[in-house]
Amino acid sequence: MMKAPLKILKAFFDWSFFALLSAILLFALLVVITNFQRLTDGIGYLAVLVTVCGIIALGFLLTRYLWRRHGGRQTFIIFGGFAVAVTFFYAEEDLRGWYAWQTFKHQVEAAGEKLDFASVVPPAVPDDQNFAMAPIVASSYAATLDTNGHLISPQLTNVVSRLDMTIYRDSDWERQPTNGYWPKGTFTSLKEWQMYFSSPPTNSLTNEFPVPQKPQSAAADVLFGLSKYDSDIEELRQASRLPQSRFPINYDTKLPFDELLPHLSSLKRCSQTLQLRALAELELGQTDKALDDIKLAMRLIDSTRSEPFLISHLVRVAQFSITLQPVYEGLAKHKWSAPQLVELETGLAKLNWLEDCQLAMRGERNLSLATIDYLRRTRSNDEFFEMFDIFGAFPMVNKEEEHGAIEWNLLLSSTYYRLSPTGWFWMNKALIGKLYQQWYLLVCDPEKHLAYASISNQAEQRIDVELFPRRPSNMLAAMILGSLTAGERKFAFAQCSADMAMIACALERYRLANGTYPDSLEKVCPQFLGEIPHDVINGQPLKYQRTDDGRFLLYSVGWNEIDDGGKVGFNQSGRYDIKTGDWVWEYPK
Repeated sequence: MMKAPLKILKAFFDWSFFALLSAILLFALLVVITNFQRLTDGIGYLAVLVTVCGIIALGFLLTRYLWRRHGGRQTFIIFGGFAVAVTFFYAEEDLRGWYAWQTFKHQVEAAGEKLDFASVVPPAVPDDQNFAMAPIVASSYAATLDTNGHLISPQLTNVVSRLDMTIYRDSDWERQPTNGYWPKGTFTSLKEWQMYFSSPPTNSLTNEFPVPQKPQSAAADVLFGLSKYDSDIEELRQASRLPQSRFPINYDTKLPFDELLPHLSSLKRCSQTLQLRALAELELGQTDKALDDIKLAMRLIDSTRSEPFLISHLVRVAQFSITLQPVYEGLAKHKWSAPQLVELETGLAKLNWLEDCQLAMRGERNLSLATIDYLRRTRSNDEFFEMFDIFGAFPMVNKEEEHGAIEWNLLLSSTYYRLSPTGWFWMNKALIGKLYQQWYLLVCDPEKHLAYASISNQAEQRIDVELFPRRPSNMLAAMILGSLTAGERKFAFAQCSADMAMIACALERYRLANGTYPDSLEKVCPQFLGEIPHDVINGQPLKYQRTDDGRFLLYSVGWNEIDDGGKVGFNQSGRYDIKTGDWVWEYPK
């Protein structure tokens, strides 16, 4: 009576032994493939051939052994049991993942969150009111995209981006001047720019910038060198009067993260040109022109504010830091008049970088969730596998042969995605949503005007725990999520910068009215500033003191939450580091 069950049990263990040997051979095949680049051609192909033949032979012997030793009925039961086990495994993982995602989704949607990507897409804008559709602005993307954001193929070679007003040459990188940087309390040397514009590159006989026949002052020569952009800047100034802005981005693309944003680099380069123009105009006493250029640069910053991409907002943060330099130098040198300071103060008060951080984080979250959905539905997009390769730790093999390229990493990644249970995709979506909800969206609080450095630091540690070691429930999340806390730190710094610049304008207005800076910040209210913003890091008043030499020191305790007495931080390579030291607004002696 017990012989049949024992025979089946023995057959099962025999089959398991063969399966183990097959798994060992499969692992050997993976090792050979992922290290193929390190092997010589002959050894590599021989190793692949041997392991593949071994797997085929072992599978044949296994089937033959089970069929002849135990008969068809037992073999059928074994393979049928294996099929049932696999089916149960997929069903259980699918149900577990679906339940995890639905539970999370219901919780956050009940709190008012929207998780679909369409919810963060900015509304359409009429072309006749759209700054991004002005001809000079449209030239920044017209070679690549049409007015609907669709890729132009082949790209147009006769379109020149007139918004790409670079102040640097494509050569002579070693001779490029270093601009001043207000967080370190340094000024821009217009003399260096004068020399740069007037001297052609060493490997060319022509200069890319106009040079006056007779040298003038450094500021005048800089403006002369930038005069090649005068007509374009005036056209851009006219376009800036359009009330709305929405660049043509294909938000309906099937592959998330595939949106093209060619306009970002041009906007940043144009900001650099406006910065240098404003600095030269300030030096020549042309403060109205300098203010106009600063206001135009602020319009460029605002033109991409509705975009739900982190990279768009990080470029805006960079543009803002660039634009603050002439504001800073004009304040330090007492160039601005009281009415001009009011305009600057009003423009700075409109900035809300903490709110923009929330927009960017929600955009990145919903884009990541849409990416997982796309991958769950298709499982076979080669372009996506090239962008996000879970086997990226292994060397990518592109061995050019007669019949094409061998891309084993791509093969392994696509195979993994095709065989994964659907539930694993749901689990990764739930994990991504949870990390945003519990950490990323809590770092910046626009309502309280605070950025919590402690939450950001805890998030880095906690997220490492969630994403390592790799497992099916977090592999896709680890692949998609980047270092978002570093981005949030930049938003906090930008907000603090805007606050300090606004206070500095009020302090300068006080100095113009009273001949000296106040001995406390409270004295600028309410005549010169309605309300003094607190430190975005700890909610306490910003540190302020009037110095004996007639200047002042204004600073935040910075990301390390430690009062370092107004000393800025530098990393080991000597570069400015917003993670250490205080965030300082102070003029050079």
